[in-house]
Amino acid sequence: MTKKYWLILITFILMQVSPLAVILILLQTGFSGTEAELQGMAIFIAFTLGFLIISWIALRTKPDREFIEDRADVGKTVLWSILGIFMAFAAQYAASIIEVYLLGIEPGSENTEVIVDMATAVPYMIIVVAVFVPIMEELVFRMVIFGSLYKRFGFWIAAIVSGLIFAIVHWDFEHLLVYLAMGIVFAFLYVKTKRIIVPIIAHVGINSFVMLVQVIYGERLQEFIEQMEELEQTVQAFIGGLFL
Repeated sequence: MTKKYWLILITFILMQVSPLAVILILLQTGFSGTEAELQGMAIFIAFTLGFLIISWIALRTKPDREFIEDRADVGKTVLWSILGIFMAFAAQYAASIIEVYLLGIEPGSENTEVIVDMATAVPYMIIVVAVFVPIMEELVFRMVIFGSLYKRFGFWIAAIVSGLIFAIVHWDFEHLLVYLAMGIVFAFLYVKTKRIIVPIIAHVGINSFVMLVQVIYGERLQEFIEQMEELEQTVQAFIGGLFL
């Protein structure tokens, strides 16, 4: 692993713990707000700085030899970027079905709910979650970790190990299978095209969709669900009355 790869990893690790320091600084400056606003603002500041540093290092880092030869042209890059979004959604859905019907794990992610609450309290967090975080994660987990393992152990070991680390970092152990499945898809896209921009676009697409549905249109969606439940109860009551 090159020195620049180590710098990216160290920056990413420091970024994960730095929100605590930012929270202390904000409290010292007299920050007044809810707990969600405080956490959201701290993560926004820490992750934005981390994103800028990691991106700056990555732009000045030469890709590994395995990812230079036979790289996809512009047309294939665009095609696989679009396909990658649907592939990641399919992997997520398939893993969720396995979790629910075979492992008995309830659907829904506590990690996602926490992020949505912070993004609702601090709208700037939407940019971090939808854009900054997926770019950093692909640079760290696919370009650095997967790329370093791939040239020594091949695709599957590299994809599974980097995918598991990707899953563990999210601190959502109930849904490790979902994160692992998505990590494998992103690794495949990277190997298939030899361009890190492809899994980045697919990852940004998924996170942006989640933010769009759960934060921006979350209230409208909840209202629609409640209306449908009321309609269902009304229909059931009507049908029940016919047979009394």
